[in-house]
Amino acid sequence: MPIEYLPSPVTASKRAAMRHVAVDWSGARSPAGKIWLAEAIDGHLVRLDALASRESVIECVADCRCSETPTVVGLDFSFSFPAWFCDALGARTIGDTWLEVALQGEAWLERCESPFWGRAGRRRPELRAHLRRTEEHVGVLTSVRPKSTFQIGGAGAVGTGSLRGMPHLLTLREAGCAVWPFDVPARVTIAEIYPRWFTGAVIKSREASRAAHLDTVARGWHPAHRRAAERSEDAFDAAISAVEMSVRWTNLPAQDTLDAFSTIEGEIWTPAAASTTAV
Repeated sequence: MPIEYLPSPVTASKRAAMRHVAVDWSGARSPAGKIWLAEAIDGHLVRLDALASRESVIECVADCRCSETPTVVGLDFSFSFPAWFCDALGARTIGDTWLEVALQGEAWLERCESPFWGRAGRRRPELRAHLRRTEEHVGVLTSVRPKSTFQIGGAGAVGTGSLRGMPHLLTLREAGCAVWPFDVPARVTIAEIYPRWFTGAVIKSREASRAAHLDTVARGWHPAHRRAAERSEDAFDAAISAVEMSVRWTNLPAQDTLDAFSTIEGEIWTPAAASTTAV
């Protein structure tokens, strides 16, 4: 029998605080039950839900605009590619890149031709660069190197989810959400996150390891939230990411502190990307 995951009660004082939402995304053709959305306020987990589709995620995020509370939404897929590939696409803006993905992404996934790889018989090609600069940077900070967006098959591949995620960033932008670092932060700001930064070295694929980690961070959680995070790696990633974003939030670096690479390749938000600029 499925478990109903209910949000914890939120006090009136917390309604005025900043909200942090984290989504464990999925590139699966049928992602029902594989996508989890978590919300934290002042370091308290107040929501953890499994969603039926990627469209459901976008609807939930867009609905955040109805709240007066500033909201930051972390999505765990790549928001762009290495600069050389954007240039090869003829993309002059990040919107151009997302539009090309919307038009060609499914064909790229079906053919799995260079620069994409990872499906049966499609080995890693020689490329000018496989990783974006932000991925290289996060790899140094965490000692766990992010995967290339070009990898669309094999263990840990993030490419499929990214190709099926980028077009939705167009939808969110059109709905009035800001997508950092490409837009000036707004009431609802979307940022790229890397869950491994927040979960640390825990062996996430093992329930016992997830449970041990939750013993240290899940005090005060709704019991249903705790059970969900313990049983599902996807729920675990979403919940921990939302709480850690809320606890360790250091705002988003101002656009005038970022260089041209950031406006092409994007940036993964981490506490190390701190600045004094308010959202």
